Amino acid sequence: MLNNLRKRRIVYFAVFVAFICVGMIAAPKCAKAEATYTLKLGHLADPKNPYALGGERFADLVKERTDGKVVIKLFPNSQLGKAEKLIEGVVLGTIDFCMTTTAVLGQFEPKLLVFGFPYIFRDRDHAFKALDTIGFEVGKSLEKKGIKILGFYENGLRHMINNKRKLNSPDDMKGLKIRVMATPVYIEMIKSLGADPTPMAFGEVYSACQQGTIDGLECPAVHFWQMRFFEVNKYITLTAHTYESEPLVMSMKSWNKLPEKYQKIMLQAVKESLIYSRKLSIDEEAGFFQKIRETGKCAIDEVDTAPFAEKSKIVWKKLESKVGKDLIEKIQNVK
Repeated sequence: MLNNLRKRRIVYFAVFVAFICVGMIAAPKCAKAEATYTLKLGHLADPKNPYALGGERFADLVKERTDGKVVIKLFPNSQLGKAEKLIEGVVLGTIDFCMTTTAVLGQFEPKLLVFGFPYIFRDRDHAFKALDTIGFEVGKSLEKKGIKILGFYENGLRHMINNKRKLNSPDDMKGLKIRVMATPVYIEMIKSLGADPTPMAFGEVYSACQQGTIDGLECPAVHFWQMRFFEVNKYITLTAHTYESEPLVMSMKSWNKLPEKYQKIMLQAVKESLIYSRKLSIDEEAGFFQKIRETGKCAIDEVDTAPFAEKSKIVWKKLESKVGKDLIEKIQNVK
């Protein structure tokens, strides 16, 4: 009887030990299956900017389709830093995503500067087709530098705004101090039009206009309205001198940490949110100008853009060696 009891105890103990061992082996697999990812996305714009809303839609789709396993937290209004700081964070992996311009990315891949050349696109449709094909081809080289382009959202058609005078032609720009991004395309473009380019962080522009540090700037309609630049300037001129995209980029370090199934979900979410964001940008543009007109604070003038295009064509020549003549022609030939 005693021997049987001992045997049963030994069996029970063996089963218990086996159960614990199996649990220890299985536990890491379970933990891995339940892994979650919290990622940061930073940009410079107001949360209601169309590209910011595109980023928000992207984050919502990813969260929904990963059942909450991938959560993307948004940091608008330069909360994570200026453009250069955001890109630096992406390269280092301390920031997972950011939305920035091809002008800024041109610091890492000079050929991307071509997409900001003055008057290189015939219209938006031309821009979309070129960016969604050639843009990705050129941008692929950034991956070895730690940056992955996911999609080209829209920053918009850019126009001039200033506090000095109406711009009937490039001659009227002579001597104006115009804020620009710290990139050769915009610096050379403003020089070509006779004005003085003044590189400056975007968050400092309103006060600089207010204090007279600069005479004006160039940017899309959405920023005229949302950043309230119409309050500290008197003249908007519809030069449509450049189309600027707002690429959503991701840190390669963050990308490589994600399981393949989440990577696929993310790429599909970009495609859908990109369509939404671009349409929103087009739909709202006229509304922003109308709201500005209704304030009576800033005139909005049409202008013959041909002289501006002719004057600024020199930028293409000056930067041709950086981007390649063949690339310029390839973009122009997109149908």
